[in-house]
Amino acid sequence: MDSIFRITAIISLVFFIFISSACRQKKQETAQSSAPRPTEVNAVVAVPRMLENNIFSTGSILANEEVEIRAEVPGRVMSINFQEGAVVRKGELLVKINDNELQAELKKLLLDEKLSQDDVYRKEKLLELKAVSQEELDISRSQLGVIQAQIELVRARLEKTGIYAPFSGRIGLRYISPGGYISSSMLIARMQQTDPIKIEFNVPEKYITGIKTGMEVSFSVAGSDSLFTGLIYAIEPRIDPSTRAFTVRARCQNSGGILTPGAFAKVNIILEKVPDALVLPSDAFIPDIRGEKVFVIRNGKAVTAYVTTGIRTESEVQIIEGINPMDTVILTGLLQIREQMSVRPRIAGIN
Repeated sequence: MDSIFRITAIISLVFFIFISSACRQKKQETAQSSAPRPTEVNAVVAVPRMLENNIFSTGSILANEEVEIRAEVPGRVMSINFQEGAVVRKGELLVKINDNELQAELKKLLLDEKLSQDDVYRKEKLLELKAVSQEELDISRSQLGVIQAQIELVRARLEKTGIYAPFSGRIGLRYISPGGYISSSMLIARMQQTDPIKIEFNVPEKYITGIKTGMEVSFSVAGSDSLFTGLIYAIEPRIDPSTRAFTVRARCQNSGGILTPGAFAKVNIILEKVPDALVLPSDAFIPDIRGEKVFVIRNGKAVTAYVTTGIRTESEVQIIEGINPMDTVILTGLLQIREQMSVRPRIAGIN
């Protein structure tokens, strides 16, 4: 009996030990399964890089010089000395208006001047002999002066019968014909100087202290894959109250004639360049009563970092203080993340 009792006791003890071990193992597995898993988040590594603070705008291409050619005096067209669309030089004769009447008038006045000069000469000699009075000599001199003034007036009108190119450039379509009568209000042609070319665009008023003459701008136009550059040479000192923007003009070389006045231009201005900037996507920032903050991953945990920001672009923000180079910053799930929460990053890209 004793041996049976001992065997039974041993079997019971072994069974108890086995049950206890199984229960402990089950508790451990339950505890492990109930432990929170790290939250998966998208993240980015803050790597120093070049940052450009850009302003994007739209504008128009303008001719460097542009003028409408019109006659100053009316008359009949004697000759047209230019080809439509051709390049002309400054001072080149474009149109000649009939001046026969003015030439005849000038010839008459020149004869009158000669007679008046002779009359003045005679009276000067007679005055020395006391044969005429000083008053008579003064009248003759006055008459000579009037004739000479009329000669100058006719010569000035004669000069206006020749229409000359005011600058070197390209002349457009003509709107007159040889033999036609033109008035001073009639358009003869338009003329433009397109090398160099001007770019006019508007900039928001908040940048008025950052835009300076001599700054470089880059722009593109429809129909060309090239990127053109120019220099700002003039800034409108007045802000337009309707648009809250001010007008800027830049000048660009156009020796190839690719740029055409009136074309639409997309303009980019680089305000400043930061060579080793830490830049994060705008999605990484959380507004806070103490300022702006981000979540940085350290040792698998989310840690709050309050940051000081600098340049802002359309999609990125520069970090001046608050994080270090090569820190991993969380981009997604920011409203659910809490301090010291376990996270597992999915690197969205090297910034």
